[in-house]
Amino acid sequence: MSRTVGIGLQSFEKIRENNYFYTDKTKFIKEWWENGDDVTLITRPRRFGKTLNMSMTEQFFSVNYAGREELFEGLSIWESEKYRNLQGTYPVIALSFADVKETSFAQARKAVCRIIKMTYNQYDFLLEGNVLNESEKKDFRSISTDMEDSQAAFSLKLLSNYLSRYYGKKVIILLDEYDTPMQEAYVNGYWEELAAFIRTLFNSTFKTNPYMERAVMTGITRVSRESIFSDLNNLEVVTTTSEKYADSFGFTEEEVFAALDEFGLAEKKQEVKAWYDGFTFGSRTDIYNPWSILNYLEKKKIGTYWANSSSNSLAGKLIKEGSPEIKQEFEALITGQSIVTPIDEQIVYGELDGNEEGIWSLLLASGYLKVIRYEELGGDVDEPDYELCLTNREVNLMFRTLVKGWFRKNISEYNGFIKALLRDDLKAMNHYMNKVALATFSSFDTGKKPSETAEPERFYHGFVLGLLVELSDRYTLTSNRESGFGRYDVMLEPKGGGDAIILEFKVQDPDEEKELADTVKAALEQIGDRKYETALITKGIPKERIRKYGFAFRGKDVLIG
Repeated sequence: MSRTVGIGLQSFEKIRENNYFYTDKTKFIKEWWENGDDVTLITRPRRFGKTLNMSMTEQFFSVNYAGREELFEGLSIWESEKYRNLQGTYPVIALSFADVKETSFAQARKAVCRIIKMTYNQYDFLLEGNVLNESEKKDFRSISTDMEDSQAAFSLKLLSNYLSRYYGKKVIILLDEYDTPMQEAYVNGYWEELAAFIRTLFNSTFKTNPYMERAVMTGITRVSRESIFSDLNNLEVVTTTSEKYADSFGFTEEEVFAALDEFGLAEKKQEVKAWYDGFTFGSRTDIYNPWSILNYLEKKKIGTYWANSSSNSLAGKLIKEGSPEIKQEFEALITGQSIVTPIDEQIVYGELDGNEEGIWSLLLASGYLKVIRYEELGGDVDEPDYELCLTNREVNLMFRTLVKGWFRKNISEYNGFIKALLRDDLKAMNHYMNKVALATFSSFDTGKKPSETAEPERFYHGFVLGLLVELSDRYTLTSNRESGFGRYDVMLEPKGGGDAIILEFKVQDPDEEKELADTVKAALEQIGDRKYETALITKGIPKERIRKYGFAFRGKDVLIG
């Protein structure tokens, strides 16, 4: 009889009390404790068990769970007498910033202070005895959502002091989803203000806190040391490329296959592997995302569970508004190829716009990309090159859906263009393409410069990605590749019957071409002069089945010929 799968449960206690499906991750407690690091920051993609592991760690160490051995009996941690004696012996301060998703600094600051206030409320028994003097009790009561910055900065350090005196032991501090407010600050434009506020809070709590035994922080990204960790030289950072805790977050293949056996789904192992495997932590490969696995076990059918558990808006924004080079590399990724790039795992949110390394680093940290290999390919020992590809089939489908969404506001015009292209209706192609360009041209711009002067290639490469996704079942699409004597822009090679198509995009040069028609003519001449059809002819496609179109751009105006 298979256990019940509880979807979305993040309380270790609730899962264990009800005997819900659980994969034993208590080895993390032993590994973390024996590593002896002062402050540990662990980054993993969303819904990878970070919150559940923090709940597990809290309930293992916290004095509030003393005598609750039934929560851990039968799990690996309980095999050791040393750890059986350690359970329930430390005061623990546990917080989460997961809900700090505000649109302004004032509201974000208030939300963080509210979390601190709620944490204090759990320990208001300290006001009843003589552990605190009257002045300290007054300070305790003054903690509020509107407290001064200096009071907020010292609040968790003071609480650590009070608890360590009460219990006669230093405290363990657990902070889950530390970077959620930072991502929101970047998206909503108050990064600098929040970074300054968080920096002082973290310095007091984690660096100059003599009442802290150890601490763990979790998040999706490693926010740059200069932003909020500048004073924390006691920080051990564990990212997706680190060896520590490699199998503590997410499910290993052994764990997934055992679960499929338990639920009578043994014959589905390879299908599940194709969809949900692919995550790599350190040198540990074949890690599966637990959210999709749990949903699959419960529903017993394939779905984009993890990919659809978030809006993915930041990833989409960075690619959509990214440079032509970013879109071209993303085109390679979405067609199953890999890219090679340096990676800086310290995310500098304020510099993400136009920072290709930062964008790929963020996508890697978020779980959308996986490392195939990394080495000093470029000769820089301090910044090795990483070979990256999309993580798995689920992620690929997520990005294809995301690209389709770029044209959703004018989907009828976009679909009209696709249909006109397939039936070789030049008049309709021009009609719909101009509507598509007018509606979406500026949305592919970063906003750093006016759309009228922005590179049309931003739109062009985004549009090519749209073609790739929309026509992938009928055509193999390649772009900007060598063929004949030069480079073509887009080539659509039919997978079955039908015509092959070559598209050449050209921006009007007013010094050379007076009218858009002249630019179209130049584009078509380029296709002929450089013999772009060579690659298709060598594959056995007759000349008469190769269609050629020149696209001429002038601002948001387009002419196709």
